Amino acid sequence: MRVALYEPDIPQNTGSILRLAACLGVAVDVIGPCGFVWDDRRLRRAGMDYLEGVDLTRHASWDAFLARRPAAAGRLVLLTTRAPVGHVEFMFRADDTLILGRESAGVPEHVHRAADAAVGVPLVPGMRSLNVALAAAIVLGEALRQTGQLPAEAGTR
Repeated sequence: MRVALYEPDIPQNTGSILRLAACLGVAVDVIGPCGFVWDDRRLRRAGMDYLEGVDLTRHASWDAFLARRPAAAGRLVLLTTRAPVGHVEFMFRADDTLILGRESAGVPEHVHRAADAAVGVPLVPGMRSLNVALAAAIVLGEALRQTGQLPAEAGTR
């Protein structure tokens, strides 16, 4: 399981997702360009000292990301408010990559077309969307649960 951040805009959200990935043992791809300076102190503040524990790969562009994906890589699963299916109805696979879009604009149409599937988090009527880091946590948790990839040791530390 991997998480891919498409041109993230907000360093605090990126830091939170990197921390989430470090804690859950999930690799992250950051697809540039980012909407902030990568060494911004706010990224570190949100990610704290967890950033050293994440398996992180940065890509200069969407094309660079696609070029580095192995031929046998799993599905690209887009998290989107335009999803035809909720994340709990979707059957995740262990080799899926969850793609999260820009906070300000989501992903462009060519990324929608490249995705093998699209899922969303069901919301009450009238609510538009969740914060991208919250959506990542909700969907990643379900994906790891379904695929038996949650960390074996659970606890409150």
